[in-house]
Amino acid sequence: MKIVIAIDSLKGSLTSLEAGNAAAEGVLAQCPDASVIVRPLADGGEGTVDALTADAASEGLGTFESVTVTGPLGESVCAGYGILRRQAPVAVIESSAACGLPLVPDAFRNPMNTTTHGLGEMILDAVAKGCRHFVIGIGGSSTNDGGAGMLQALGYRLIDASGNDIGRGAQGLRTLVAIEPPAVSPLYADSTIRVACDVTNPLCGSLGCSAVFGPQKGAKEADIPVMDEALRRYAELLGSHFPNADPDAPGSGAAGGLGFAFRTVLGADLVPGSQLILEETGLSAYLADADLVITGEGRLDSQTAMGKAPAAVAALARAHGIPVIALAGSIAADEPTLRQMGFTAWYGINDHTACDLATAMRPEVARRNMSETAGRAIMEIMG
Repeated sequence: MKIVIAIDSLKGSLTSLEAGNAAAEGVLAQCPDASVIVRPLADGGEGTVDALTADAASEGLGTFESVTVTGPLGESVCAGYGILRRQAPVAVIESSAACGLPLVPDAFRNPMNTTTHGLGEMILDAVAKGCRHFVIGIGGSSTNDGGAGMLQALGYRLIDASGNDIGRGAQGLRTLVAIEPPAVSPLYADSTIRVACDVTNPLCGSLGCSAVFGPQKGAKEADIPVMDEALRRYAELLGSHFPNADPDAPGSGAAGGLGFAFRTVLGADLVPGSQLILEETGLSAYLADADLVITGEGRLDSQTAMGKAPAAVAALARAHGIPVIALAGSIAADEPTLRQMGFTAWYGINDHTACDLATAMRPEVARRNMSETAGRAIMEIMG
């Protein structure tokens, strides 16, 4: 019996591979003759670097890197990313490592002041280490500068009326009057960038990043039209250099406009996060001749169907005609919804414990509960 396990991280408890290995232990305790394959899983957000790089590192094909970059408020932060050592090295980056909302204290959260500059510095560090290809997750940003800070770090001059470089954040973007691309691109001519992006919002307008996501990042109501107008002018100026500039293209409003900068200036492909990760990990090939797939995440609910990794795994398994078990810290979706997502059976790993949430999230407890639940599930499935 061949079983493929691909479980997303249980945030605050287990990484993807830790969760998968715990489930594998439970399966093998009940079916020692089973062939069990554990694969990493993520959806392009938090945990993507760990999921992709740790797997490659275990085979001697990946390394974890760190670099000191400019944080969202201009401070120095240590940002980690991964490099996959393929024929041409691939950098795996989470933008939140340089400009994520958790890096900004609650009292200082305001996208008028936060910058994506550090993300550009991460990209340059990866280029200096030989990377030609990039997989970048852009979820969880604290910014709304349209990627202006990132472009500045990459050598683009964004200039105000006095001929000086604009300041950081949306506040600086208000003063923008001209853009000067660098004489030489900071990237290799054959570089590729794939961006994990599950947001389809345009850059500007009532569905744009300022109006929809600005308040979540601390923007005041009065700031929203100011940021929106600054981004509109920014898009027009970039359009004079890049004919493909389209602020209405799906995903342009992702991460405070980072999606727009990546697509327009750096020629990136914006791909649904879970799809990108499944492709990068080659999960489909591992499903050949599989008899069962086990997936899961911290919480299975109605949001799981909206681009989350376990639903993508279920869809892929269904295309192969393979039954799918879902394991989760908690389950908050009804049976019709779970079956519609493609799950054959589902189990809450804490359902048979009496511990509180804080205890259940302790790594050693979560690992034990995952293992025991996987063992129980496999026995029930086998009848």
